[in-house]
Amino acid sequence: MKKFFDMNNKYIGWGITAFVVIACAIVFYMLLHYVSSVIRVLSWIIRILSPFIWGAIIAYILAPSIDWNEEKIFDPLLGRVDARKHPRLLRMFKSRWLSIAMAEIIMVAVVGTLIALVLPQVYTSIQMIIFNSPTYINKILKWIEGLLKNWPEAEAFVSSTLGNIGDAAMTWVSDRLLPRLDYIISNVTSSVMYVLRGMYNVIIGIVVSVYLLNKKELVVASCKKIIYSVFPLTMARRIKNGFSFTDTIFRGFISGKIVDSAIIGVICYTFCVIARIPYALLVSVIVGCTNVIPFFGPFIGAIPSILLILMISPSKALIFAIGILVLQQFDGNILGPKILGTTTGVGGFWVLFSIILGAGLFGFWGMLLGVPVWVIIYTIAQKAMNKQLETKGLPTDTREYIDLDYIDEETKQVFHYPGSSEETEEE
Repeated sequence: MKKFFDMNNKYIGWGITAFVVIACAIVFYMLLHYVSSVIRVLSWIIRILSPFIWGAIIAYILAPSIDWNEEKIFDPLLGRVDARKHPRLLRMFKSRWLSIAMAEIIMVAVVGTLIALVLPQVYTSIQMIIFNSPTYINKILKWIEGLLKNWPEAEAFVSSTLGNIGDAAMTWVSDRLLPRLDYIISNVTSSVMYVLRGMYNVIIGIVVSVYLLNKKELVVASCKKIIYSVFPLTMARRIKNGFSFTDTIFRGFISGKIVDSAIIGVICYTFCVIARIPYALLVSVIVGCTNVIPFFGPFIGAIPSILLILMISPSKALIFAIGILVLQQFDGNILGPKILGTTTGVGGFWVLFSIILGAGLFGFWGMLLGVPVWVIIYTIAQKAMNKQLETKGLPTDTREYIDLDYIDEETKQVFHYPGSSEETEEE
């Protein structure tokens, strides 16, 4: 009997393996069967932990500035203070706490300034659009009529189309909008509560970020301790290196995009002021904020801005559109690569693929973070593939596989189609 329950017995091993496989299959089936309930529970947990999630995000973004402030400003500054003459001063003011306070104050000041500048502009813009909408519509109609006066058939078609659109709009207002005012008001109320809850999460998140930043070395050390306690040494080292690589990619991409978008916003505002574009500050903030989103960001910010300016002056809208096109070309070909460097390291096709996939799966956050996540997946897949090729003694350079005919099984020599190697070298 004792021999039967020996853990080295192969039958016992098979039984445990079978039990684990069946248990995992049952758990997987239950997850699929109750996937909606699981999602609701996860959403509930995430909502509860939102302040801590925001705190972790804020701490992660501010960590590089904390290190810089501590090393370049406060350590040298406090180093000049005589510890014997001012011991209480040194105990009261630590370089870490001063660095955290400076970074948090700058962050709150920048965000608060943007909100204070943008919200009045948004309110004024909406008010002007509502009060002056008939004037704007007549101005646009006259502008369209002036463009189409030499094409009577096109003018008649456009007039008929605009008339139909106007009738449809009036019908929608009378039949759909007015009867649902109660529903709209309740939605506005819930939106206000959502904003208040978001402000609460951010405020508590700032407090949490202060604690995380003060003990950031201890937090990182605790994570490493958990990894080494759970996994074998070799795997733990790989996981740690993987997290370090992920941190490098995300930190470089996020910080680079923030700096790039801030510069684009300032340039856009300068251009709008010089060209006397209406709502210069508002459209510049929109363009700068949406520029954080790769590839589609410029279009997302430019289209509503052009429509907003179009209601005031169609000619200014055309000037703004041309200026944004030039600005985005400058950003995509000169400024962006200069700031981001080789952070992405993937082709334009994969950037587009990652943004579309991320947006389809996770919405805005997937669109924003799809590129760095895909860079990590792409790099891991590339390393795994190259490792397999090296194990087989095959070349890892992709160019070696252009016009590949076959590879000799014994010598591992790569043979190309006749004449293809010379053509590739000439190109």
